[in-house]
Amino acid sequence: MIVAVDRNNGIGRGGDQLVYISEDLKHFKATTTGHTVIMGRKTSNALPKGVLPKRRNIIVTRSAEWHIEGGEVAHSVEEVMDMLGDDEEAYVMGGGEIYKQFMPMAEKLVVTEIDAEYEGVDTYFPEINGEEWKREMVSEWMDDEKNGVRFRYVEYKRNL
Repeated sequence: MIVAVDRNNGIGRGGDQLVYISEDLKHFKATTTGHTVIMGRKTSNALPKGVLPKRRNIIVTRSAEWHIEGGEVAHSVEEVMDMLGDDEEAYVMGGGEIYKQFMPMAEKLVVTEIDAEYEGVDTYFPEINGEEWKREMVSEWMDDEKNGVRFRYVEYKRNL
């Protein structure tokens, strides 16, 4: 999974992410390019240019009629898992319900921790249980030049 969270595990409000951090967008692109990204329909609709280039895009929706140019559609977690190859590296990228559904299967979390609390948050990332997850990497804190937001990257691996 790949996600940006505020201090309260908030990830979105009103169908959009909480803040845009230029460096984090570059990090997201570098991490996911060449791999599969899995997202819900609402997350897909929020992408400004449609499907993400140079990645296999799988969109999960309950709607039997919904489709998207350049993307693949699945209707359940099980269907997505069947679509993935055994050794395929895939990143779940939201939204909140999709994160909850895929959390039991995740092996790695790539988290951007934002050192801020936002008003009006309506979408959250599931709690990261310290007994299930081990921190593998923690970067230094950085400041976004455009908006002054302080953030860092943290990677977790599932305890086996």
